[in-house]
Amino acid sequence: MAKPMDVNSKFNLSTAVVLIIDRNTHSADVVSQILSGFGVHNILRSQRVEQAHKLLAVNNVDLVIIDPELEDDDGFEFVRDLRRSAANNHYAPIILVSGHARISSIWKARDCGANFFVAKPITPAVLLQRIYWVAGDHRKFLEEDVGAYVGPDRRFKREGPPVGSDGRRQSDLSGELGAQVAENLSEAAHSDFLKPQKILI
Repeated sequence: MAKPMDVNSKFNLSTAVVLIIDRNTHSADVVSQILSGFGVHNILRSQRVEQAHKLLAVNNVDLVIIDPELEDDDGFEFVRDLRRSAANNHYAPIILVSGHARISSIWKARDCGANFFVAKPITPAVLLQRIYWVAGDHRKFLEEDVGAYVGPDRRFKREGPPVGSDGRRQSDLSGELGAQVAENLSEAAHSDFLKPQKILI
């Protein structure tokens, strides 16, 4: 799992550009006020997908916060389209916020290419924690050989492929051990590896 940043570390958001996409004006106001409290000065807002696409076409954003329940389109599909686009904001971190925290919504958020899902009502502490997570998230961004999915690697754990499988990615190493190709090390060779050595620096 990606290691979260230390909440006591310095974190300057004053130059960050954040796009909020939410059909509910009150909800967008709340998120804007929270972000302003974090020091964000450049906040873009949109209630519709069409307007959001126009804003993304002329602005480089550092973070997208979107409620998928939009009037003119499906927010999950918007995220999926953004991930597949050739736009500059193709890699932008995306946090989905929704009042419908059903497990199906969480799965849809994961599968459309969002970085994280946050349930409403949102609090400053939770949003800041998620922003820290996004900033410290070093998962690989998947674009090739992953079928229909484009976005951050959905695997958080690093436990290898499931038992009895060759993995989920072409780059995964097989869990099967190969045949022995050389003689085992002797007891003396083992001791040499473990014995402390003096070196000149």
